[in-house]
Amino acid sequence: MRIVISEFISLDGVVQAPGGPEEDTDGGFAHGGWSHPFFDPEVVGGAFTEALAKAEALLFGHRTWQTMAAAWPERGGDPFADRMNSIPKYVVSRTLDDAELTWHNTTRIPGAEAVARIRELRDRDGGDLAVMGSPTLVRTLLTEGLVDELRLMVMPVLLGGGKSIFPDDGALRTLELVSTVSSGAGVNVCTYRPVARK
Repeated sequence: MRIVISEFISLDGVVQAPGGPEEDTDGGFAHGGWSHPFFDPEVVGGAFTEALAKAEALLFGHRTWQTMAAAWPERGGDPFADRMNSIPKYVVSRTLDDAELTWHNTTRIPGAEAVARIRELRDRDGGDLAVMGSPTLVRTLLTEGLVDELRLMVMPVLLGGGKSIFPDDGALRTLELVSTVSSGAGVNVCTYRPVARK
């Protein structure tokens, strides 16, 4: 399976709380919901629809899974929501227990086993393992060289600080730009793939 990351991201590299004011206020982040003015169903929505269509399963960090699990089950009845609710899901967590996995078709990956278990999933044949949000998890996946594709919805806004997906370990990681599509609201949907080290 390919691990494919899809993120709303500001020009200054922030991915925190794109969906709403209370989504993630860690560090006093006060701009929750910042992606809404730039969202359009064709370009930005289409990027997520395409990613979900190619996905065989979804992979989340703890907080993003909780946010999604609280929202999507109520939205059944349209094709995107129905797919979100029915597709297999994995959540990496040190604290959730199996009784809390109320979102249909969710399997917990214990935090201490995350890298090894995700490597096993990636080694399987099949479609994509799609990751949305989950900045701490994505940073780990990038650090470990486990990302096959990075799809960034780069939005024309500066947020001045907040959570990032990018490792800060000083390592050089080269990416190839595979495609880019621009929306009327100034969003660039950029798809990157890591360049193999020689």
